[in-house]
Amino acid sequence: MTSIVEYLGDLRCESTHLKSSDSFNTDAPTDNNGKGKAFSPTDTVATALASCMLTVMGIKAREMECELDGSVAKVTKHMTTDPRRISQIDVILDMKGNCDNRSQLILERVAHTCPVLNSLHPDIQKNIVFNWN
Repeated sequence: MTSIVEYLGDLRCESTHLKSSDSFNTDAPTDNNGKGKAFSPTDTVATALASCMLTVMGIKAREMECELDGSVAKVTKHMTTDPRRISQIDVILDMKGNCDNRSQLILERVAHTCPVLNSLHPDIQKNIVFNWN
């Protein structure tokens, strides 16, 4: 098992990662009967995309002796109805570090191979922008 998700009531869940015991809560969004006091489940999907991209880039950057510390991804999730689902995810990556142009291109290609990106439904529009330094 990877995690345990417990329904706490009032449209809130607590997810616990079994290996580390790290946890986070989710809450239904305000546009779907919730209080919006935590990430919604669909927020975590969109956020996972950015986290995955930065992680695989970090792995490759380490191999290339390139630093990415301080890089930030800004995520915007768009929803649609009928059925209610994520229709678009925008990720703007503000990249820091000491990577030359060739390394930057390699890292961008690696980001486009991240497991989360490859797992998202093809109907979800993904807009990904890299801003270096």
